[in-house]
Amino acid sequence: MKAAIFEDYQGPLTVVDVPSPDCPSDGVIIDVQACGVCRSDWHGWMGHDTDVKLPHVPGHEFAGIVSSTGQTVTRWKLGDRVTVPFCCGCGDCSQCNKNCEHICDNYFQPGVTYWGGFAKQVAIPKADVNVIKLPDQIDFVAAASLGCRFATSFRAVVEQGQVKPRDTVAVFGCGGVGLSAIMIAKALGADVIAIDLADDRLAQARSLGAKLTLNAKTVADIWREIRNLTKGGTDVSFDAIGSKDALQNSVLSLRKQGRHVQIGLLLGEHANPTVPMAAVIGRELELYGSHGMPPNAYPAMLEMITSGKLSPQKLVSKTLSLSEACHFLPEMNSFPGHGAVVITDFQN
Repeated sequence: MKAAIFEDYQGPLTVVDVPSPDCPSDGVIIDVQACGVCRSDWHGWMGHDTDVKLPHVPGHEFAGIVSSTGQTVTRWKLGDRVTVPFCCGCGDCSQCNKNCEHICDNYFQPGVTYWGGFAKQVAIPKADVNVIKLPDQIDFVAAASLGCRFATSFRAVVEQGQVKPRDTVAVFGCGGVGLSAIMIAKALGADVIAIDLADDRLAQARSLGAKLTLNAKTVADIWREIRNLTKGGTDVSFDAIGSKDALQNSVLSLRKQGRHVQIGLLLGEHANPTVPMAAVIGRELELYGSHGMPPNAYPAMLEMITSGKLSPQKLVSKTLSLSEACHFLPEMNSFPGHGAVVITDFQN
């Protein structure tokens, strides 16, 4: 089968023929129909993620069709339309026993801990735990955008952020994660302020429901502006990009007893940033992390999609071939375009 592979961190990605994966006895083989190109893939290519071993095939946001099942699999059959959370569980540890497979003590991650969806096929062990059935109403391109960005945002907004109707919410960063968070918070009845550095992404944020948009390039003290506009600060704020500045501004923009949720990965030069703890203590703020979503939480999200309350397909800005993705991925830190980018052609 064809796959896009890199042999050195920050080295070229090339499309080559590689052996098809073997089907685990407790797993399935998925024929990939669509795979997102995510900034987390870029972090792996850069060498920021120590779980990525060389040579490597990235891709952790994918959807497809079950083409093979292991002998102990009970839930899946050939032809099933499925997707997979970007972080998978072992099914046996204390976290998995609490339905927290997304933070499994023995987690595995296709496209990170082993080869992923920039390929025609992917093997998924522990399939009865980790694989999720796709409703017929959700096409593969939309489904590929769910695996990391949208599902992560859904849990961040609904569970960690606990966003309610009439809450005021700030979302820092209008890439795939941020735009997803904006759509979801709006669907829950919140008033959303979107912050980014690019006017085109802010325009898309408005089209998805942001009530106000701010360009951080042209506003000197973004957190002060937000506190002024909201007469005291937001109820909930999200760093959806993963940067030291976004984290600082997100925390400082909160009203008393507000809630900051960190979605964006803080890696490389942004790892271990300073947190304004004086504000956290003085305003009794709450700080939350959010890392993916467990399988048992998917039905609520999928129901909102099939009912029309959420439209992840609106976030997909373009589709690519494997060879085009090889050129696109290294440019992701410059945030080319806006929205989600999905691979649909696995022959070229």
